[in-house]
Amino acid sequence: MKIDLRKNELIHFVGIGGIGMSGLALIMNGLGYKVQGSDISNNRNIEKLREKKIRVFLNHKKENINKTTVLVISSAIKKNNPEVLEAIKKKLPIYSRGDMLGHIVSFMRNVVVTGSHGKTTTTSLVSNIFTSGNLDPTIINGGVLNSFGNSARLGKSNWCVTESDESDGSFLKIPFVYSIITNLDSEHLDFYKNINNLKKSFLKFIETIPSVGKGFICSDDQNLQNIIKRSKNKNFYTYGKSRKSNFQIINMKQTLNRSSFDIKINIPSKNKTIKGIILPMIGMHNIRNATAAFALAFTIGIPEKYIKQGLSNFKGVQRRFTHLFDYKKVGFYDDYAHHPTEISSVLSGVKSVYKNKEIVCVFQPHRTSRVINLKKEFSKCFYLADTVLLCPIYTANEKFKLTFTYHSFAKLIIKNSKVKLIQIEDEMQLKKFIKQNSFGEKIFIGMGAGSISNWMKNLENIFNEN
Repeated sequence: MKIDLRKNELIHFVGIGGIGMSGLALIMNGLGYKVQGSDISNNRNIEKLREKKIRVFLNHKKENINKTTVLVISSAIKKNNPEVLEAIKKKLPIYSRGDMLGHIVSFMRNVVVTGSHGKTTTTSLVSNIFTSGNLDPTIINGGVLNSFGNSARLGKSNWCVTESDESDGSFLKIPFVYSIITNLDSEHLDFYKNINNLKKSFLKFIETIPSVGKGFICSDDQNLQNIIKRSKNKNFYTYGKSRKSNFQIINMKQTLNRSSFDIKINIPSKNKTIKGIILPMIGMHNIRNATAAFALAFTIGIPEKYIKQGLSNFKGVQRRFTHLFDYKKVGFYDDYAHHPTEISSVLSGVKSVYKNKEIVCVFQPHRTSRVINLKKEFSKCFYLADTVLLCPIYTANEKFKLTFTYHSFAKLIIKNSKVKLIQIEDEMQLKKFIKQNSFGEKIFIGMGAGSISNWMKNLENIFNEN
């Protein structure tokens, strides 16, 4: 979509408090555009916008856009939003976040990271390597990077590293020179209707890899393996554990909060092994993400020492197995995992390192539609945990109703994951359980994309009470 945008426009972001919308608003503000926005409640993203003197209205009202000339909307905004209705009445141009993001990065040398899982971490790893190599990129990410405390950053070079969201098909709107596809899984089927439509979208993405750039695709993922066989465009390298990968992961070792591995490179004019790569994260999924970042950086010519440095000094992303606090020998962690594949990957990494600890997963399902579509997969993904505390579904304002009882869902998890399960009714009950059961050597991991993160953070207060 062609966007005609001038610096004297007043651009209003509807739903500006979201991680993606706030990041784009920050970048456009830094580029000199006049931006403002609205959202239903205050959060840390909005506080960061206000620190940059960006005006944010709380609650959506038509009066908020009195002086607005352009509207940007997130995928979460409904058609009956009063600001959207007023913009239609005024015949203002209305763009999706994906369209506006595509317009902004079209002026840059863009690296796009997409896939069902691991996008945010991989985008962050690429960004950290680029920064270590003094490329000073613009970064537009889906999570807060601990290294500079924000999800977006305007760099001084022409490089841009962008996390591109496939959930609503907008990843096909973002122009790029280089790209990474981390994996492809049964996710966002509420939009795609079935996995075949999802696969077609990723095939279309691969077909658009430009001849002047390169794609990097995970060969360990079966769905991606099948897709690249069908692609007419072969301008990509593969990475993974497979011997056929152009960047093969070998000699992996994992210890407490750290992984080490080597990469065997097999690309035209380059056949060598890079040894002693250190990553301050655990889990095979994170090793794959780091390998993707390595492969891209190596291919564009960043020196090995800067690539290694960018990986070894990586400070992580908020809500990716983030350590919150300890109480005696009990550790409390927060993770964004809300899909069966993500949950399995996190638990696999934790189990491989914390072999003698009891693992308690505090799981809050995100979206009723996801529970319905992936009921069987969810029931099997907790097999490496010892106990599951099953919280109520965070609906994210969905109106779907379960086609089965929540109690039967709990029983299916017990049966297929072979775990002890306790149903938690609310945050108060979770606090009560934690206070009574925080003894011995345990790890409590909060998982989900809803309010569970705040629930986990608030638990520390119960140990400070008299």
